Amino acid sequence: MPRPTAAQLAFGSATVVFSTLAMLLLSGATSALGAAVVAVAGLGLGLLVAVTVPARPRAATRTVAPLPVASSVEPAPRTRRTEGERVSALHR
Repeated sequence: MPRPTAAQLAFGSATVVFSTLAMLLLSGATSALGAAVVAVAGLGLGLLVAVTVPARPRAATRTVAPLPVASSVEPAPRTRRTEGERVSALHR
């Protein structure tokens, strides 16, 4: 089962709080049993709302080519060519 989104958590939590408060005020429950029944009903309603909130479709995952691994061998230092070597290399 996928994890709930932030919207699902927010809507579900708000539903639990507001529906429980409204049911307690409207029912006038004074006993512990009445308050427990209202609380369970509020939790059930909040769960129902959280499950029915449409989840945003996830974007397709892109595969990225792995980065090349740097060689652990250091390249040999470049040597400077003399003027004569440069000229002979250009005429080859």
